Amino acid sequence: MRNILLIYTGGTIGMIKDQRTGELRSFDFEYIYDHVPELERLHLKLKSISFEKPIDSSEINFENWKEIAEIIETNYDSYDGFVVLHGSDTMAFTASALSFMLQGLKKPVILTGSQLPIGTIRTDGKENLITAVEIAAACDENGVAIVQEVAVYFEYSLYRGNRCSKVSANQFEAFQSPNYPELAVAGVNIDYANDRLFRSPLTELRVQKTLSKQIGLVKLFPGIPMEFYSSLFNIENIKAIVLETYGAGNAPSDSKLQQLIELYIEKGGLVLNVTQCSSGAVKQGTYQTSSFFQKVGVISGRDLTTEAALTKLQYLFGLGISNEEVNVLLEQSLVGEMK
Repeated sequence: MRNILLIYTGGTIGMIKDQRTGELRSFDFEYIYDHVPELERLHLKLKSISFEKPIDSSEINFENWKEIAEIIETNYDSYDGFVVLHGSDTMAFTASALSFMLQGLKKPVILTGSQLPIGTIRTDGKENLITAVEIAAACDENGVAIVQEVAVYFEYSLYRGNRCSKVSANQFEAFQSPNYPELAVAGVNIDYANDRLFRSPLTELRVQKTLSKQIGLVKLFPGIPMEFYSSLFNIENIKAIVLETYGAGNAPSDSKLQQLIELYIEKGGLVLNVTQCSSGAVKQGTYQTSSFFQKVGVISGRDLTTEAALTKLQYLFGLGISNEEVNVLLEQSLVGEMK
């Protein structure tokens, strides 16, 4: 019998309506079978740990990511898989961060949530939870976990955690992974795409709990007043900047923008170029408007999501390594986050 640990951080999925007041409140996951009796039919051992104070996902921060990672680290040898219940708004950020923080995973860490509270009639929460638990418990004939990475399960699809983004606030199909196909699709059966599943070359779990807060994000838009962003390009405060550009990595030939980037890099700053498009990849130098980036040393983020780009930089600078080492690792796919 497989042992699965539920980690409830907060979010819509853990809400039920108070019959007296009509207000939504968090329920005690120790009584999960009362709310989702179907889980008993999976014939597994299910335990839960909840944040002392469940939080809305918009409040998620580094300390919360550290707490989740520590819970998994502490209980790693006692459970076969982990399901993290999380609000959907920042789920892709958390999934990306955990994928870097939990190096060497040999067990599944599945994040899921819902668009409607689990206590409502039309909730998507029950199916998401039941299938996420089933995936976390899935193993081959030798008892080896099928999924051995951080993933997001939502509305019949399992996505690599550092490859997906939330795309809808009101549809049950809230997530997409346009640059990497689903790891599994849940229909009558759960069909796993075994050739897409990540396998770490590490032999044991390594948990990185320190992340750098000195990472910035600039999203370009027509007419952007770069003078208002100049304070961000300060190497004393910001070690790296994710630059969200147009199309295949293009930017306007704005002298102020180019000067800020060039001086920032000369002083030791790092600029990572990712596309604003939901699918596709950065290809610096393809167009004249991105040739400047190649010239001054802007790094191509290729097909990284913004969530993965930010959390990868937070992870790498949290390691306390040199800029040269960060540059080398940015060019490599560490946990399947890019081509």
